[in-house]
Amino acid sequence: MSPQELFEISLDIDAHVSSMQKSSERAIAGTTSGTIGLGETVTWRARHFGIWFTMTSKITELDKPSRFVDQQVRGPFKTFVHEHRFESVGGGCRMTDTITVGSPIFGRLAERMVLVPYLRRLITRRNRHLIAELA
Repeated sequence: MSPQELFEISLDIDAHVSSMQKSSERAIAGTTSGTIGLGETVTWRARHFGIWFTMTSKITELDKPSRFVDQQVRGPFKTFVHEHRFESVGGGCRMTDTITVGSPIFGRLAERMVLVPYLRRLITRRNRHLIAELA
């Protein structure tokens, strides 16, 4: 895939919803369909760890087609910043996700042992789904 293709589908609300069927994630407010852009928000409702969560994210940085950042502006985390990077590599693309997360409930040990591995699996599943959609 090209960086442009992965960049575009990563900003697509409908593709995200499709990739998160396991957690019943859906967009309930803000930009709820199509492509989200700089300064726009989306409010997500999803079930994780058997608990329903609502989180509003905002696209706070956008450098097309190489990078964008979404950041929680309201929700369950003390901190949640998700940086998406797209680099051309040998005729394809390297997609790198960096998440900075802080839980208001769990300590650092629980974050490292439970939350971080869970988020890694979730993002990996999401990215595989997006790549499959483009293939």
